[in-house]
Amino acid sequence: MTTPLIICDDSSFARKQMARALPAHWDVDVTFAANGQEALEAIRNGKGEILFLDLNMPVMDGYQTLAAIRREDLPVMTIVVSGDVQPEAHKRVTALGALDFIRKPVDPEQVSEILRRYGIDIESRATRQHIEVKTDLLDAAQEVANIAMGRAGDLLARLLGAFVVLPVPRVNHLDAGELQMLLEQVDQDKGTVGVCQGFIGAGIAGEAMLVFHESSFTDIARLMKYDGEIDEAVQLELLMDISGILIGACLKGIADQLDLCFSQGHPIILGTHVKTADLIERNAPRWGRTLAIEMGYTIEGHDISCDLLLLFTGDSIDALNERLSCLGGNP
Repeated sequence: MTTPLIICDDSSFARKQMARALPAHWDVDVTFAANGQEALEAIRNGKGEILFLDLNMPVMDGYQTLAAIRREDLPVMTIVVSGDVQPEAHKRVTALGALDFIRKPVDPEQVSEILRRYGIDIESRATRQHIEVKTDLLDAAQEVANIAMGRAGDLLARLLGAFVVLPVPRVNHLDAGELQMLLEQVDQDKGTVGVCQGFIGAGIAGEAMLVFHESSFTDIARLMKYDGEIDEAVQLELLMDISGILIGACLKGIADQLDLCFSQGHPIILGTHVKTADLIERNAPRWGRTLAIEMGYTIEGHDISCDLLLLFTGDSIDALNERLSCLGGNP
């Protein structure tokens, strides 16, 4: 008997990876949804006995979707699939009625094990039709960044003992002029302090920049149990601690997925040792048209926010695209 199921994720690349992870002989009819609103409509129309649900999505996120399913008492078994691996995220979705939690990138063996655990027949020996999911390399880069962002957010949450809100990362190609304008805007943004760190590995290089609003440091110090005066030296220490976590974890998360290793340079304080816009001037021939990944982190219930920007040099794009292409394939 064919099982109707829904894969809900704003990333077409993530939807493709989830479809590929389904048991090979499971007789299913797959419907794709790009956000919770689309998923709810599909459930109401009888297209989903099982829902694989992402958490961080535009329009309607996974938490809102689970709440709506419970409110409307919709007949669906929901399994969350997310790059947000904070224990608190797992706790919250379980409280909202999710059966289980799968961390990205998806492991097909884990998918099969969870389905068997809940008594779902995945050995029907049906010949499933090819599932076509169109993706592009920008979408693949966004999903890779999303997973890396989730790992870094988990480490930050454990350090601060708080819940980190993770929006969808933004990925864009920028020409030299657009990049210059972006970095000049960072320099002109008053009340911020930041750090940058170069990275390189397997023909892929760039700069990672973490920018904090100075107003965040009071709450950061409180969460880290610091009782003294929060002067410039303390701000610098806190900045270096958190940048080490976020930059290091994000780069490692990306490197793990792309099967490479990044070497990191020494951190540089923005505005003190170098202006942000100077980053492209000192290696101008290497930048050209670059890939920019923007990730924002906020701490729930606290006045803490920061932005992490990963910039890949123009001469890295071919090597990066080749690595991203290796993550593709057909389900």
